[in-house]
Amino acid sequence: MPPRALLWDFGNVIVRWNPRTLYQKIFPEPTDCDRFLTHVCTMAWHAPTDCGVTFAENCAGLAARHPEHESAIWAWHRRWPEMFSGPIPETEAAIEALHARGVPQYGLSNISHETLDSTLAMSPAFARLAGVVASGLEGVMKPDPAIYRLACERFGLSPADVLFVDDSAKNIAAAAALGFDVHHFTDPAALAPALEQRGLI
Repeated sequence: MPPRALLWDFGNVIVRWNPRTLYQKIFPEPTDCDRFLTHVCTMAWHAPTDCGVTFAENCAGLAARHPEHESAIWAWHRRWPEMFSGPIPETEAAIEALHARGVPQYGLSNISHETLDSTLAMSPAFARLAGVVASGLEGVMKPDPAIYRLACERFGLSPADVLFVDDSAKNIAAAAALGFDVHHFTDPAALAPALEQRGLI
């Protein structure tokens, strides 16, 4: 049976997010920007904010270890919206098409509780989601199987009912191992054909 519901990731699936969008303004020299994002404000350092740690706490700890970059580190918190470069039109169109056909849609995102509301305001497509599981509110994040199970429990679904769309290969692999149908979002143009192939639009 084809899936009957969609479970959407947010960053780089519905809205474009990249720390470099902000930090290339702070470090105009590309090698300086690369060095900062590779050795100071890394994704591993950011991860605890997606599990409920506040931005202020996370930035303060890192700034204490790298005082020479204090201002740039705090920009991660104070200038967070500048990491976004708008919604992805192909995804917005797909969400609207699915909504028109009455397909239930939900969100599952690794996202801080502090930025959830502002992110949901970035596109009208988010209003089509009937529910959201956010890692920062739950204290567990993808690819931990627990958060996928939580989403199914909360939305009254089984993995076999769901097409899960995410840009992370690790998150996709974890969902597939649990029995979800999956679409690895790497090319916005490939989304509509993937939905059509499953008879969803």
